[in-house]
This record gives sequence, structure tokens and C-alpha cells, in this order.
Amino acid sequence: MTAFQIILMGLLIICAVSVSFSQNLLNSILIYMSFSLVMSMLWICLESPDLAITEAAVGAGITSVLFFVTLKKIHAIDASEPEAKEETENE
Repeated sequence: MTAFQIILMGLLIICAVSVSFSQNLLNSILIYMSFSLVMSMLWICLESPDLAITEAAVGAGITSVLFFVTLKKIHAIDASEPEAKEETENE
């Protein structure tokens, strides 16, 4: 096993642990996307390009978009949220 593969596996463990400790839903989705991209790089290193493409498309692509849409629908992501924070700080 090469050093690059060991680093990728370490990144997978870090992503998995950090998702479970993340308090913000948006950060959790971004970490999940990172996990999927690192996993697809690991599939490439293991000479399985079909799994790598599937992981990148489904894991980092479609599933993440569905998570973002869900957060938008339940109003967990609000476009006016940063403006509201600035207004309360100015008062």
C-alpha cells in the first residue's frame, strides 16, 4: 500500500469523525461531499474507475444536491441569514 493511499484512508476517517461532531447541517453536507470525493480518489488508486465515477457522481453530486435542496425546503439554509446577523450586530 502506498503512502498516498494511507493518507487518503486517514482523510476518510477524519471526514467520518468530523461529520458526527459537526453542529451545522451545511458543514455536515460539505464534509460528506469531501468524503465522497476522497473515496472516489481511493477507488481510482485501487484501479476501479467504474466505482470511482459512480461515487463521484452519486455521492458527491446527486446526493449532495438533494441534501442542499432539502435544507432549503425546510428553511435550514436561508439566503437572508447573514444580513440578519449584521443587522443585529449593528444595533
